[in-house]
Amino acid sequence: MSSLYDRLSPVVRNLPPSGIRRFFDLANEMEDVISLGVGEPDFVTPWHVREACFYALERGFTSYTSNYGLPELRKALAQYLQDFDLAYDPMTELVVTVGGSEAIDLALRTLVCPGDEVLIPEPAYVSYNPCARLAGAEPVAVPTHAQDQFRLNIEQLRAHITPRTKVLILCYPNNPTGAIMEIEDLRSVAKVAIEHDLFVISDEIYAELTYGKKHVSIASIPGMKERTILISGMSKAFAMTGWRIGYAAAPAELLSAMVKIHQYTILCAPIMGQMAALEALQNGRQAKEQMVEHYDQRRRLIVNGLREIGLSCHEPQGAFYAFPDIRSTGLTSEQFAEGLLRQNKVAVVPGNVFGEAGEGFIRCSYATSVEQIHRALERIDRFVQSIH
Repeated sequence: MSSLYDRLSPVVRNLPPSGIRRFFDLANEMEDVISLGVGEPDFVTPWHVREACFYALERGFTSYTSNYGLPELRKALAQYLQDFDLAYDPMTELVVTVGGSEAIDLALRTLVCPGDEVLIPEPAYVSYNPCARLAGAEPVAVPTHAQDQFRLNIEQLRAHITPRTKVLILCYPNNPTGAIMEIEDLRSVAKVAIEHDLFVISDEIYAELTYGKKHVSIASIPGMKERTILISGMSKAFAMTGWRIGYAAAPAELLSAMVKIHQYTILCAPIMGQMAALEALQNGRQAKEQMVEHYDQRRRLIVNGLREIGLSCHEPQGAFYAFPDIRSTGLTSEQFAEGLLRQNKVAVVPGNVFGEAGEGFIRCSYATSVEQIHRALERIDRFVQSIH
């Protein structure tokens, strides 16, 4: 008799567990670990946002909302997106989701058919590949490189397009590298997308976290809004990870198809979280800007510190991750991360969990205090010196 596991969907059976999770589990078993691994703000959601949730509960806001989300929240999102030169109809071109993660899943399941190929620039956020597989598509890695500041190279992009290619996933500012794409980079990508009739899923969850350069959305480039699904949410810029409020913006025809899946699987995002998100959008700009200033200070500290240790590190211009090159140590990403954790109690994420292009690198989140970053750098220095 076959085991229960053997009777599961082969797609699910063949999905590997998250490589990030293993290191978190190891770290949780140890004391005095400094974590540079967590991909979330270390700030608590601002009080006025939490208070808006309490007030919503006091007033009895505990019901379902429209599948699309609260109309007033969608209007606030549409107004907010105007800061990035984007114009969306709040009633037909915006849906509130349970985090950006649900929006990514909805977008892929809406766009792809079995056998379609999805291009994923790597190193990449760990969920894109498995979500593409769960939707029946074949993920295709497009490597990016440190010498290009981990920007998507157009020649590499063209080289990976086949007659089966249907979707390109973009994540800029990038997790895990901190790379950004500027307007000229995106114009080149847009030209290729239009030429090959590709859809683009643009994950812009870190759009607000840029340093010195304003974020540009590929959806703002002429000819791209009609073929782009923009994904974002409240998690990173507004320190609202646990609230699970994301959103997708797309042409009405695409969005209504996504909502078909959303209404049968989720129905709607929690109303209390939506009310809190509305408060954050309307009155949270100052707190958001203060958080970005703190991240910028930490960014310079960790990058300079890693370089002084002897680890080459490109300058991240977005998100809150440094992605240093550890190949000079002679260790693989896994060996470096595990050794650093076991010997010196600093948790980082090995770059290979973000795809083959990430091998030889580690991801260090600087969404932690300056004091913790100083201590972590001292421990990393001791570990590197012990290798040499």
